[in-house]
Amino acid sequence: MKRKFPAWLRSILYVLLFIGLTSWLLILDTPAVLAQENTVNYTLSDLRYRDFAHQDLHGTSFAGAEMQGANFQGANLSGTILTKGSFLQADLSNANLAEAFADRVIFNKANLTNAIFRDAMLASSRFFEAEITGADFSGAIVDPYQVKLMCDRADGINPVTGVSTRESLGCR
Repeated sequence: MKRKFPAWLRSILYVLLFIGLTSWLLILDTPAVLAQENTVNYTLSDLRYRDFAHQDLHGTSFAGAEMQGANFQGANLSGTILTKGSFLQADLSNANLAEAFADRVIFNKANLTNAIFRDAMLASSRFFEAEITGADFSGAIVDPYQVKLMCDRADGINPVTGVSTRESLGCR
């Protein structure tokens, strides 16, 4: 003998089941990287010639920002979003840009001496006349044409990671 529930009780059970499953899925699908508290969003900002030397800017967004001549010497830019930013003639020496999302970024004439770009996304980014001595590009995604150009002037060993610039770019 089959037991039948009233229609209104079935509706309530279905709603509770839906809410429970939705809550459970939201908990399981929480993004691995959550926005950090107290980080400043510099998206589309004019930051020309600003001084960010030795600052912890981990996880900050500089997407579309203009940073010509800015000083990021020794700054922690790991995990930052730099999409379409411009670091023309900027000083990024000794900066940590590990795991940065830096697609379509202009690093032309920038000082990247001893910078760390490990596992960074650098697709469609440009490095014309950038100083790359000691920079570590291990695991970074860089356009083959840019790698070819950088290999012509790649030199040095990164003092933090101990990896040569030529090796990190896969130069032959």
